[in-house]
Amino acid sequence: MKNRTLAGHAEAILTRKHWVFDLDGTLTLPVHDFSVIRQALGVPQGIDILGYLASLPDPEAQPLHDKLNAIETELLEQIEPAPGTVQLIEALQRRGSRMGVLTRNTRDIAIRTLDSLGVGGYFPEECILGRGDAPPKPDPEGLFRFCVRWRTVPAEMVMVGDYVFDLQTGRNAGAATIHIDRTRSFLWPELTDIGVSTPEELLQILPA
Repeated sequence: MKNRTLAGHAEAILTRKHWVFDLDGTLTLPVHDFSVIRQALGVPQGIDILGYLASLPDPEAQPLHDKLNAIETELLEQIEPAPGTVQLIEALQRRGSRMGVLTRNTRDIAIRTLDSLGVGGYFPEECILGRGDAPPKPDPEGLFRFCVRWRTVPAEMVMVGDYVFDLQTGRNAGAATIHIDRTRSFLWPELTDIGVSTPEELLQILPA
């Protein structure tokens, strides 16, 4: 899909003051090979990892959660910012935007990732929600919690992500959605208000 013109609908979205970001593959370059992770955890291919673990009895699930945490910790060494990430976050900060992160990682991993990217100072810890802080995406509860904290409504928020779960979360909550897709395939146009290839491209169309 092509970006809509900045007049009208898209411009109204881009001027909103409440922004929630996915983390992996959105603010970072992709490092997770979910096929390999499923194999390591014994999760059937094509099945949502967190959903599968949630379906198991606690004695079976806990060792797998521990193993998943270990895998994600190892991947921290490979983290790099996506093009334009730091500049985008700085630009939103200058505009006075409220920013949060909603991730299916743990909060600890998210905090360490943001610090590694050089943007940790722009996200207070209470504005970083991991899988232990809210039901995993595409459940919209995380966005609703940001609404309460920021005293706003979903119609004043933007959800930015690289995967269908992120876009579904925004739609399920009633927020606008921005799809970051490096391939420019934009596979879910019905869930996407604006499509860009990188944070850098998003920065280029962001109104001052």
